[in-house]
Parts: sequence; C-alpha cells; structure tokens
Amino acid sequence: MSRPPFLTLPAGAAAYRLGTARGEFAAHDARPASAARGTVLLVPGFTGSKEDFIALLEPLAAAGFRAVAVDGRGQYESPGPRDQTAYGRDELALDVLAQATAVSAATEDPVHLLGHSLGGLIARAAVLKDPGAFSSLTIMSSGPAAISAAQQARTKLLIDALTVMDMESVWQAMRELDPPEAADAATPPGVREFLHQRWLATVPEQLIATGRQLSAEPDRVGELAAAGLPVHVLSGEVDYAWPVPLMDEMAERLSAHRTVIGGAEHSPNVERPRETADALVSFWRGMG
Repeated sequence: MSRPPFLTLPAGAAAYRLGTARGEFAAHDARPASAARGTVLLVPGFTGSKEDFIALLEPLAAAGFRAVAVDGRGQYESPGPRDQTAYGRDELALDVLAQATAVSAATEDPVHLLGHSLGGLIARAAVLKDPGAFSSLTIMSSGPAAISAAQQARTKLLIDALTVMDMESVWQAMRELDPPEAADAATPPGVREFLHQRWLATVPEQLIATGRQLSAEPDRVGELAAAGLPVHVLSGEVDYAWPVPLMDEMAERLSAHRTVIGGAEHSPNVERPRETADALVSFWRGMG
C-alpha cells in the first residue's frame, strides 16, 4: 500500500471531479504557469488512489507538464458499483481511454500515460485498445504478466478475507500483520488517518476483481511492442511485486527506455518523487 508523504496539493493544483463519457472520476490536476509541453495522465495501483502521485504534481508542473492523477472507478473518491464484473480489465481500460479524452479535450493532443503497479497493467490494456490516444506509456513498478508467487499468495489471503469480512475488520487484521518497520510511528498522523479512510471508501468488489487480475495477468509484452508507442519502464532498485530483473527483461523486449530509481522500492513516486519526476521529464523531452 503506497503511503503519500503528504496530502496538501501544491499551489496551482486543483481537486475536482473529471467528467467523462464513462462517468465522473475524482482527480488532482496541476497545471504549469505557461503553455504546457504536454499532459500526463497518472493511473494508480492496487489499494491506491490519486494521492499516491501528489509529490509528483509540483515538479511535473514546474517542468511544463500538466499532470492529472485520478481515482479509478471504485477507488477512494470515485464511485463504483458493488459488482465484480464492473472492474474487469477491459472495463478499466475503457475508463482510462475516456479519462484521456476528457483531459485532452482542449488541445486534442494525445496524453502521456503512466500506470503504477496494477495501473501499469490497466494502462497497457488501454494502449492496446487505442495506441493513437497516447503520446507515450510509462510502466512504473509493473511487470510483463502476473505478480510474483509470494505476492499471489498474499493477495489471495486478502481476497479471501474480503469475501467474508467487512472492510474495517480486514483493515484491523492487516494492521496486526504489519511488520515492525511499518509501524505507524513512521507515518504522519494525517496520512495515517487518510490511509484508513481511503481503505474504507474503496469498493471491496474492486479490490477482489483487480486482485485476481494481478494474479492471472497474461504476458502481453509482444502485443505492446507491436503497438509502436514509445515506452518507458521505470522502477525502484528493489520490488516485491515483480522482480527487477523481470522488468529489465521486459524493457529489452519492448526496446523501451529504462530507469531504475536508486533508494526506491515498489513506489518510487512516493519514495523518491523528485528523482522520479526528473526521469519522467527526461524521457518525455527526449522523445522529440
């Protein structure tokens, strides 16, 4: 679970509901002071939300890019039905395409798409449906197929709990399983309460359906390579969901730009946001 370092939006950023052809999505939108070099759509991962990108908003806007982070359907402040079929991979990919259309409506320019973890799989699916909707794809801390066997086992435990327990009970059970290094003392009180409220606001069917996707995702790297879109594979130097060598290999298969953020693990957007923003901007500027 990503833990944003803070929750205050930077100056010039706004929180609002992004209207699309597939409904409204809670969004954070940071715009540069002058004409934007491009628009970036940021898609969060499993158990995540738009707040996971909050530390990227200011540096991306300062570099001249409009950055829009969204809650997917059923995540935190975006509504979603109590129906697992609503959270299939294709449904979520169509949401991303609708979001991209909405954020690019004023300029009609394709957006740079970034997906973190589960969001990387969803973003990939969106690109495969319509590569022309995007200028580039950044896959952050996300691999070629399903998560590691250890994480599949952990995710199955969570899914099993969600089928028989309410969200508060599952939250308390997860807290009891936290290792000592994940103690609340390391998390600011405001962020600690936010994590709890985000969990309670997330639709359990969303977690069940997407958790199963993480454990069953097929390898679609060949399809993505054939799409011809510029791709950036970015990760920390350690990752518990997909081993870093697996992401190295995926980048080679894609002929993708590859960045490893030193000192970061599964959430470089949270753990090393400045370095992550610099790497993203370098990739986007180097495309031309």
